[in-house]
Amino acid sequence: MPITAREIEEMLKAAFPAAQIKVEGDDGAHFAAQVIDESFRGLNRVQQQRAVYAALKGKMDGSHGDLHALALTTKAPAQAQD
Repeated sequence: MPITAREIEEMLKAAFPAAQIKVEGDDGAHFAAQVIDESFRGLNRVQQQRAVYAALKGKMDGSHGDLHALALTTKAPAQAQD
């Protein structure tokens, strides 16, 4: 069954409730997501992306996953200058 951008966004918001999240895509299989969250501070890009994939709870598991492609951008929010 195809997944929607809204479903992906809801899963990500459940895992990262304070994050700024934007999910785009409408073909049911290929999406782009941006997740900006304080929990990413100090993590490298691979660690950040692994956290996001874990939040998707297996939706990207090989050819049997509902989500076939996700272009992912992750980062910590910019810090305010004093």
